[in-house]
Amino acid sequence: MDKQDDKTGVEKSGAEARPRRKPRAPEPAPPEQQPAPPQPERQPPATAAEPKPRRPKRAAKPEPPRDRQRAPRAAAPSDPRRAALALLAAVHEGATLTEAAGSLDALSPADRARAQRLAATALRFRGRADAVLAPLLHRAPRPETADLLRLAVTEMLALGEAPHGVVNAAVAAARAGGPKAAAAAGMVNAVLRRAAEAQAAWDAAPPARLPDWLRSPLAARWGEAVAAAIEAAHETTPPIDLTGKPGATLPGEALPTGSHRLPPGARVSTLPGYDSGYWWVQDAAAALPVRLLDPRAGERIADLCAAPGGKTMQIAAAGAQVTAIDLSPARLERVAENLRRTGLTADLVAADATAWRPETPLDAVLLDAPCSATGTIRRHPELPLIRDGAMIPDLVRVQAALIDHALSLLKPGGRLVYAVCSLHPAEGEAQLAAARTRHPGLVVEPPDLPGLDPAWVVDGAIRTRPDHWADRGGLDGFFIVRLRIPG
Repeated sequence: MDKQDDKTGVEKSGAEARPRRKPRAPEPAPPEQQPAPPQPERQPPATAAEPKPRRPKRAAKPEPPRDRQRAPRAAAPSDPRRAALALLAAVHEGATLTEAAGSLDALSPADRARAQRLAATALRFRGRADAVLAPLLHRAPRPETADLLRLAVTEMLALGEAPHGVVNAAVAAARAGGPKAAAAAGMVNAVLRRAAEAQAAWDAAPPARLPDWLRSPLAARWGEAVAAAIEAAHETTPPIDLTGKPGATLPGEALPTGSHRLPPGARVSTLPGYDSGYWWVQDAAAALPVRLLDPRAGERIADLCAAPGGKTMQIAAAGAQVTAIDLSPARLERVAENLRRTGLTADLVAADATAWRPETPLDAVLLDAPCSATGTIRRHPELPLIRDGAMIPDLVRVQAALIDHALSLLKPGGRLVYAVCSLHPAEGEAQLAAARTRHPGLVVEPPDLPGLDPAWVVDGAIRTRPDHWADRGGLDGFFIVRLRIPG
């Protein structure tokens, strides 16, 4: 999923992140993350309750449901820490961090970036924070107080901030949060002073555990050790990857597959080549589908579900005639903006991808299908808290319909690359098996790409995971396969 903002490297929500849920009262996190909430007349140790994910709305037709912009109930204050708390509160309401970021417009760019970084880091390390806080609490605090505690503990023990300043800021935030929050200020002060001495407990704690609806199929497919390695990878702040035009000079470390990698937090718009449009932000795994498609000059190719356009630009840079299709005109405008910056051209069509049809059959189709986005949790650490897996069957049906339609657009001998930024086998390995059953003559063409680790190729398809390239900063999770119809 190449949903990053080319100016900041910050991820933007896209087709893969669309399923939403109706609001529901928060419920406790799984017991492996924290103790159960207190019962009447008891005082068991507990940390903040996580909200129970809400069910998505069912799409009216085989296109993914669209993102719904949400914001915190109150505007975020000017202080970055309190703004981060507002972002965490929005996540409890079912919003993504990207959706909630609209409440930060009053902040300076630096403070806005810090607030987003603090919120994301607190979400990444919530498992360790809960492990530190659980023995220090006599009862579960209110959700907003729990967020305050987690954020402060993360600042002290993960980011190395001075405990005195963090504790004082947390107590001030509690006192400014209304009568109920203010009543907890003394507890916040006492708990955080003890938590500041708990570095050993933090270091020994496990990462946040994935929800069972995702962890169970991962463990069944790859084993407990891999599931744990993926959870550990989700704690790592991801680097920023770049894809460039052929022959362009790119900043950063050259990766074996052809992408270039910058450290987390790099301000890409200030780097050489940005204004000239020589390159764009795109995770190294997200660049693989087009490399597998192998577009050639003069070919007629469709990019279905194209926004924000990273893959469209890859195809256009190869000299192919590309038509980018997306249901949303607003999202297509982002594609147009990216094309203007890079000086590349494509035909943009706002249409239902399952209804659009070219005048003549195509040489190739790229289908980066709507999916659960579970391969991007390292970039979107809020996803396990706002999803419950109920959207998987609907997404699988949408993906199957898109595969069938995409195949019908090809000339004899044409090729289709199907890709999803999902770790869930139902959207990848099982989806491929089902497609081959529906289309008996379909040929899977194994990848032969420079720098591709042979261990990533399974049954002719590419499967990347967040724990791959752990020494380099990891990868998004993708399933990618090239299919050819008989010619």
